[in-house]
Amino acid sequence: MDCFFWKTLVHYFLHLVFPVFIALVFFPKDWKKAYLIMLGTMLVDLDHLFANPIFDPNRNSIGFHFLHSYYAIAVYFLLLFFKGNIKIIGIGLLLHMLTDIQDYQLWNC
Repeated sequence: MDCFFWKTLVHYFLHLVFPVFIALVFFPKDWKKAYLIMLGTMLVDLDHLFANPIFDPNRNSIGFHFLHSYYAIAVYFLLLFFKGNIKIIGIGLLLHMLTDIQDYQLWNC
């Protein structure tokens, strides 16, 4: 199995499975709702539709797409200081950004 396989596996694990653990630990009573909200934050990738090409495995999403900009990430961080669903959205968006950062920074495929 090559590097690209492992990079893809880790990427989708962090997007789809890791939020379950976050939801169970931080929102045990409403973990299913929290998980679904965090999954919904993957809609942030709609900004990829404005890029040409839409997907480039060698491109760093952070700082390139407008919803992956450093300004947007600062706003996502501020969402952590709210209560309820807004906080969960902030957690999901930051987890998404961390997933995208590790994709580019940690893998040399």
